[in-house]
Amino acid sequence: MPLIHIYIIYVINKLSLRQGAASGIYPLEIDILMDDPSFRPASPPRPLRIGDTAPDFQARTTMGEVKLSGYRGRWLIFFSHPADFTPVCTTEFVALAREAARFEALNCALLGLSVDSLFSHLAWIRAIRDAFGVTVPFPLVEDPSMAVGRGYGMVDETAPDSATVRASYFIDPQGIIRAMTWYPHNVGRSVEETLRLLAALQSTADDKALAPEGWKPGETLLAPPASSMAEMQDGADWFCHGVKA
Repeated sequence: MPLIHIYIIYVINKLSLRQGAASGIYPLEIDILMDDPSFRPASPPRPLRIGDTAPDFQARTTMGEVKLSGYRGRWLIFFSHPADFTPVCTTEFVALAREAARFEALNCALLGLSVDSLFSHLAWIRAIRDAFGVTVPFPLVEDPSMAVGRGYGMVDETAPDSATVRASYFIDPQGIIRAMTWYPHNVGRSVEETLRLLAALQSTADDKALAPEGWKPGETLLAPPASSMAEMQDGADWFCHGVKA
């Protein structure tokens, strides 16, 4: 009896969420091959990397329907949190809300996500306002099907539950991922470090300078490595010297 091989290719670069139902990450192609010795199963999609175009999607949020590509022309930090009404996530959202003007000053929008429903998001945001006196000024995506979370690698296919990690994607005005950070569920992110990383990415985006360890806005940047003898600077620090920011 001939063997039957079935493989499924998942598409992650075009996600579409409408009314909470996902149709973007789905079995695109199912092939049945009859005892073909040359058959090789398709490799799973590789994880997103720095330099990739951020996968587009459209979804319901606490501020209406949002499309990721609608943020083109400005920086965007797209981040996930494990669950609404949890202690660490609450502290992150309170801190982000209080510093939202600093992100806006850097021409950067914020977009959150968790696998909770829109109604859970709305109730949590109201609870944050009532308990801490802050209004969350950025949208929060609902992802109950985990389509977006899995497409971005925020939720692993083999994860024992639907909680996302604390993933953050720094996306430039052209829609390219320029940095990623991942934190476990039990450790909160630093808003100050998030702002520092954003400013460093913006200050080095033209590839004319590098940001040293611990760099902060206004401090000296580093010159890129010399690519020829003519470009080498005099002095003992020829391999590591500053340039004006």
